[in-house]
Amino acid sequence: MARADPLPRVWLPKRVLVTRSARDWAHGREIAERAAALDLPVIELKSDRLELGLSDDPRLAYTEAKRTLAVTVAPPSKLKLQPIAPSADWRVDLAEGCPAHCSYCYLAGSLKGPPITRAYANLPEILSVLPDYVGQGRVTSRSRIRAHEGTTFEASCYTDPLSLEHLTGSLSALIAYFGSWDANVQLRFTSKFDAVDPLLGLDHQRRTRMRFSLNPPLFARFEGGTSPVAARLRAMRRMADAGYRIGLTIAPIIAAERWEQAYGALIDDIAEALAGAEDPDLTVELITHRFTAGSKSVLTSWYPGSALDMGPELRTEKRTKFGSIKHVYDAETMKTLRRFFEDKIATTLPQARILYWT
Repeated sequence: MARADPLPRVWLPKRVLVTRSARDWAHGREIAERAAALDLPVIELKSDRLELGLSDDPRLAYTEAKRTLAVTVAPPSKLKLQPIAPSADWRVDLAEGCPAHCSYCYLAGSLKGPPITRAYANLPEILSVLPDYVGQGRVTSRSRIRAHEGTTFEASCYTDPLSLEHLTGSLSALIAYFGSWDANVQLRFTSKFDAVDPLLGLDHQRRTRMRFSLNPPLFARFEGGTSPVAARLRAMRRMADAGYRIGLTIAPIIAAERWEQAYGALIDDIAEALAGAEDPDLTVELITHRFTAGSKSVLTSWYPGSALDMGPELRTEKRTKFGSIKHVYDAETMKTLRRFFEDKIATTLPQARILYWT
């Protein structure tokens, strides 16, 4: 008898805080009801101020914050969409914060305050602004190479929306919205989780591309609290069979010992998982590991025992367009990595389009 696949990994916060304004929205009340149905403690706040009551111990405070879901109203700034190159034309936020424990997390140092996860109750308001941005972007809307993707909207810049879907339903609502939207548009999101069941039966009209964030098992040890790589690959095939466009986000690429064998085996596993899939329209985004001084400081405090190398060896400084400095791999290392991935993907996944390397 064949062994059944393990159940998908879902996050169950230790408490759910619901602000007063969030309760004014039907979607906010629905999130609270979903949490209560899972027997999670739901705390209705008297105001919009998040009363966290975190421990004075930094390590314990981090743990308490990561176990907290706050249902809030997205501020007006979230209704003014920002470009999100090189991924998509525009960023649309359903939530902010992530329940995973990745010791390379790029959100570290970029989001203010304790690392709680905020889910936004005013989803109808968020959806209402999207039509204003059609045809206005510069990543795909006006790109000769990617114009066929239409105006693209990225839903996973500051969160992993699938990790929250069993609690919020926001991602399903967004996919259904794009499916019913008669326009040259595409929704994009990426995830390290495998609980795709709520998405499989949606009428998406192939206007959604789900990208799976993948690292080989050798480096997935730096991705605490996420679904196993094998489970993500199974979920990827299920989404492809449900007609979704599929993407790979191989990130962050880590140039540590045995990287070539590890990533080679991962790409072989991806090819096997998608073998025979009808039309995944496969894309690949390749993102090397980088960090800032600020994110390194935060990550070191959150994960003091991590073996992830953030030393100066093989690193060089890169100034961003905003003037900040990132520590990236040096030119020779980047050249070696890029050559490997481009050659391996061309050989093993010849149908795939590499969107960018960074």
